[in-house]
Amino acid sequence: MRELAGRSALVTGGSRGIGAAIVRALAAAGADVAFTYANSGEKAGAMVAEIEAAGRRGLAVKADSADSRAPAAAVHEAANAFGKLDILVNNAGIFPFGPPEEVTVEEIDRTLAVHVRAVFLASQAALGYMGAGGRIISIGSCFAHRVPYPGVTLYAMSKSALIGFTKGLARDVGPRGITVNVVDPGSTDTDMNPADSGNADAERALMAVGRYADPNEIAAAVLYLAGSGGRFVTGASIAVDGGFSA
Repeated sequence: MRELAGRSALVTGGSRGIGAAIVRALAAAGADVAFTYANSGEKAGAMVAEIEAAGRRGLAVKADSADSRAPAAAVHEAANAFGKLDILVNNAGIFPFGPPEEVTVEEIDRTLAVHVRAVFLASQAALGYMGAGGRIISIGSCFAHRVPYPGVTLYAMSKSALIGFTKGLARDVGPRGITVNVVDPGSTDTDMNPADSGNADAERALMAVGRYADPNEIAAAVLYLAGSGGRFVTGASIAVDGGFSA
């Protein structure tokens, strides 16, 4: 019997990159999986087909995490489709980059809306469905712990907020048997940050292992936290960064 059989999950930003790897891992472990996507209906449809090919129910929800109504709406849609919600993975993200003097109020608002407000609102809604054994897992960043070059002040600030959120919520819901954790990836080979990009060698030089992560390696950490092995892990910030923060 697969470990997550009978469980249901929602992954925000699950049609590509790290999110897609997480969706596949959860489905392979036996969970029914819903996910949100922002733009590509074709990729979303292909992902649903992959979930169903694994013998599980899949659901794609078009949602912009910057919209204050979207996070809770996605949670409710997933819970209604599956009859419950056991696992929430807050993965949707953007990558603002540039000198702080050039950052606009609109960029600040959108980044905090996607990385902080949406995480809070989705988690808040998910708690209405979760009982003992519930899991809330957010995808943070290695930049929450170390910032070795300029241009990522806004991004680092927004991802650092997830650590405080995780510690606080873990205290609030621990008595209910719900765990809350954040996974902080390092450079990962995705279309947002490909391992063959112009600055990839500089990124590799910052890591102890000297290579980019495969998205499946980030998904493996999420799967551990979502499964029985993660029952006693909560309020934790887990670096999966190849030694970037060492």
